Amino acid sequence: MQKGNLNKSIRQRVLVLVDESNVGSSVRTAGRGLDWLKLRDFLSGEDTGRELIEMVIYAGLPPAMSIWQDERDKKNKFMQWLRANGFMVVTKDGSPAEEGRYKANVDVMMAIDALELSVEMQPDVVILVTGDTDFAYLATKLRRRGIRVEVASVSQNLGNILRSAANEVIDLAPLFQTFELIKIQEPAPARPLPPRQNHQRQQHRRRGRSSEVRGQRTEVGGQKSDVGSRGQTGRKSVEGLSR
Repeated sequence: MQKGNLNKSIRQRVLVLVDESNVGSSVRTAGRGLDWLKLRDFLSGEDTGRELIEMVIYAGLPPAMSIWQDERDKKNKFMQWLRANGFMVVTKDGSPAEEGRYKANVDVMMAIDALELSVEMQPDVVILVTGDTDFAYLATKLRRRGIRVEVASVSQNLGNILRSAANEVIDLAPLFQTFELIKIQEPAPARPLPPRQNHQRQQHRRRGRSSEVRGQRTEVGGQKSDVGSRGQTGRKSVEGLSR
C-alpha cells in the first residue's frame, strides 16, 4: 500500500520548449495578446500534477543595425522581462530580408537543445510549443529515447506530420480566447480648420474650378475658329476654279 501511494505522489518532470515566433503569430491571428504566465501555468502549473524543469523560449531578434535599433531595444526589453519571470531565453540575431523585414530562424537551435537537454535534465515529458512541421523528426527522436512528446499549438493550424509524430496534441485555441484582446488604434479624425483657413481653402477650390471652366471655353472657341478658317479657305478655292 505504501509503495502504491508513493508512486501516485511522483509527478512527471516536464521540459517545455517554445518557438516564440510561431506561437506569437498564432495568438495574434486570434486577435489576442500572448499571456506568458497563463501559458506556463496551463502547460505545467500545479493543477497539471507535473513538475516543470524549465520553460525555454527561443526568439529571434531584429538585426543589429541602426534602422532596426528601436525595435531591437524593445524586443530585448521584453526578453529581460521573461528572464525576470523565471523563463529561460535563447535568442538569435536576425538578418535583413525583403520588403523591410528580417528573418531569424531558431529551429536548428531549438532542435539541438531539445536533444541535449533531454540527456542532461532527463525529463519524462517534452512539450514543443509550435506548429512548425519541421519539428516532426525531433519528436520522433525524443520518443525513441523513451520520452513522451506533446505538441502545443492551435489544432486547426497544426500539420498532420507533426500531429502524428507526437504522443498527444494540446490545443491552445481555448486558452487563447482567455487572453486580452489586442487594442487596434483607429485613425484619428481630421481636425477642423479654423474659420479663416477653411474660408481660404474654399476660395482656392473655387478659383481652381473657374480656371478649368475658362480653359474648356478657350479650347472650344479655338475649335470653332479653326473650322471657320477652313470654310473660308474652301470658298476661295472654289472661286479660283470657277474663274
